[in-house]
Amino acid sequence: MSVDRAGGAPPADAFEGGVDAVLDEVFKAYDVRGRAGPGGLDEELAERIGAGFARYADAPAAALGRDCRVSSPALAAAFAEGVVSQGVDVVDLGQAPTEVVYHYSGLHRTPGAMVTASHNPAGYNGFKLCLPGAAPIGTGTGLEEIREYARKAGRGGGGRSGGGAGGGRRGRMRDHDAVDDYLDHLLEVVDPAGVGGLLTAVDGGNGMAGVVIDRLFERLDARLLGLYLAPDGSFPNHPADPLDPANLADLQGLVRSGGADLGVAFDGDADRAVFVDEAGVPLPGSAAVALVAAWFLARRPGARIVHNLICSRAVAETIRAAGGTPVRTRVGHSFIKAVMAETGAVFGGEHSGHYYFGDNYGADSGMLAMLVLLTVLTEAGAPLSELRRGYEPYALSGEINTEIGDPAAAVEAAAEAYAGWPQDRLDGLTVDLGDRWFNLRPSNTEPLLRLNAEAPDREAVDALVSEVGELIAGFSAG
Repeated sequence: MSVDRAGGAPPADAFEGGVDAVLDEVFKAYDVRGRAGPGGLDEELAERIGAGFARYADAPAAALGRDCRVSSPALAAAFAEGVVSQGVDVVDLGQAPTEVVYHYSGLHRTPGAMVTASHNPAGYNGFKLCLPGAAPIGTGTGLEEIREYARKAGRGGGGRSGGGAGGGRRGRMRDHDAVDDYLDHLLEVVDPAGVGGLLTAVDGGNGMAGVVIDRLFERLDARLLGLYLAPDGSFPNHPADPLDPANLADLQGLVRSGGADLGVAFDGDADRAVFVDEAGVPLPGSAAVALVAAWFLARRPGARIVHNLICSRAVAETIRAAGGTPVRTRVGHSFIKAVMAETGAVFGGEHSGHYYFGDNYGADSGMLAMLVLLTVLTEAGAPLSELRRGYEPYALSGEINTEIGDPAAAVEAAAEAYAGWPQDRLDGLTVDLGDRWFNLRPSNTEPLLRLNAEAPDREAVDALVSEVGELIAGFSAG
């Protein structure tokens, strides 16, 4: 099912195969996500997923947070019912950013769940799940098992009949405000004394950033220019997707008119951050990853830094030049977090605005990335428009999506066409053409093929995109 940016719920017969078909549809590679409401991700399904999560996690308690979407309170309540039906207690964190759930999970060594559809439109919802210590749950790390538990729950194999960690008893619910502990943690990782009196424009996108951002800036010398900070699950001002350049326009205008030193846009659950410089020009995710990596390596020489394979070559080059060890990995938070844990990396980043910190249980935090960038700017005493120049030596295409009838066949055709060049299959197909490269990845959720390319300059990257685009055009759907 393709993403409908207009939001809304599907008709009741949208999934002709019934509940089993919906489960197969909403369980993605990294999390659970789909249309909310009848025929999609509804309360019955949420309860089953909660029961499956409790059974798989096998712990005495679990933390639960939610975003501000209209469907989130009901889905959270149903998910919690599934958890307590298994004899597992629920610590209700209420409305909070996803990274608050991750922090609680890490601090208290408990599983966690966040009700959110992240940057997707208002009519969508879902669940991000983790094990104790904020350890990721994704494909290959428990998500399939939770789906099967949820499937069986409707056939007498779970649900209220229980049999989980509580040995037949029902769990209990209790409320907990985890924000203060979370803010304490952020300012232990990044010294607030190093964040100078810079003016920061923050677009909360009417999502979860607004729950914490004022409280964070009260502890900093930095000044805040807030935009769309009031949580509103209808996202009335613009979609909470900062990767879409159209959604940055208001922030860019505020940065310029207000004379801000840095602009930050958060997505709906506030774990993703996109930055703009003092001139209002967006900073590519790869450049942000390189800047933060260099900051860490100045403090921890020789450390490992994780980056996904879509990041610019400049990221690995920056890491090596600073004496660190780059570790290349697949796209997606569950994969990045697993590699962070395996390698002991101090930092990891993705081109898409996700930043992972070893001091944050390996979990992603847009807030920490913002604090590091503010520290970098303070220490340098120079504007971001100047600092970024050393981290953007190449031209990137950005992610180009094409609807493809047979993505696998298109990838194989590309592999054959470029058979004379080095290739790897870490995630889709990456072809190294010397001074340029491209990656083709089938979407995990839609009949799309994602193309990312990089070359020495804009003309060269446009030519490469055109060349690969012509190659896969014969496989286009329809």
